Amino acid sequence: MRKYFERITLIALLFAGLYVVAAEGKDNAAISDDLPQGGEQVTFVELGSVNCIPCKKMKPIVDAIEKEYAGKVRVVFHDVWRPEGSPYGYLYGIRLIPVQVFLDKNGKEIARHEGYFPKDDIEKLLADHGITK
Repeated sequence: MRKYFERITLIALLFAGLYVVAAEGKDNAAISDDLPQGGEQVTFVELGSVNCIPCKKMKPIVDAIEKEYAGKVRVVFHDVWRPEGSPYGYLYGIRLIPVQVFLDKNGKEIARHEGYFPKDDIEKLLADHGITK
């Protein structure tokens, strides 16, 4: 029962933090931090937490994409359970974690996935948008 209460409390705090950010009048300008830089064609935004089990399973995949697609794909991680990352959860409108959002060089969202996303599926998505290793 105690663990259940702790989880509910954590979820409530997350949503309270997101509400505070919304109430402060924040706009989507923070997302501009996630735009590709230099010659990169796509930004792969991973929204999750270092304490979330599915997110932990995504970590080696995210790291591999960052390494194998260096110069073509910018990888950004936001821990939405931490104060500095929670505004991104609101700005991207996430409902659960992990969430993967793919932005083109102009910041337009080209794909989104909720939950664990296998590496092969990410590579297929990138190839469908003309990005290869």
